[in-house]
Amino acid sequence: MNAKVAFELSERIPHLGLRMKEHCLRAMEYATRMKKMGLRVVYPGLEDHRQHHLLKSMANKGYGFGGLLCVDMESEEKANRLMHHLQNSSQFGLIAVSLGYYETLMSCSGSSTSSELNSEEKALAGISPGLVRMSIGYTGTLEQKWSQFERAISRTMDFIL
Repeated sequence: MNAKVAFELSERIPHLGLRMKEHCLRAMEYATRMKKMGLRVVYPGLEDHRQHHLLKSMANKGYGFGGLLCVDMESEEKANRLMHHLQNSSQFGLIAVSLGYYETLMSCSGSSTSSELNSEEKALAGISPGLVRMSIGYTGTLEQKWSQFERAISRTMDFIL
């Protein structure tokens, strides 16, 4: 490994646990709030997730259920509109294909990372055309970021209705 890269990694490892706890805590909080808004949310921390109990039995209790969640907007158009508002109107996160970063990153899986799958394979994997996958970041306060999400979803829904 390059010495500079090794040094940079060694500088970040001591607080990795703190960052991961916040990453997971926020994902759980947002998934719960999104579900209360009536959005279709896929997150293993929610009790209605089909593998919730399995993950609960295996997970490290202090770290929750991970920092990735999905919101199903049903169509690619609605998904892209939401992501546009999340990135450009409210600065909630960034549209990206890779989901490893300290800011919230999101992608419409059906038309990006899973675009090579045919319709049947996507359906089998639970990937609808409007599935937005998010890796929840940990910058800003939870309430500040939630306010940004609410603003973006409101703009998205105003357009749809």
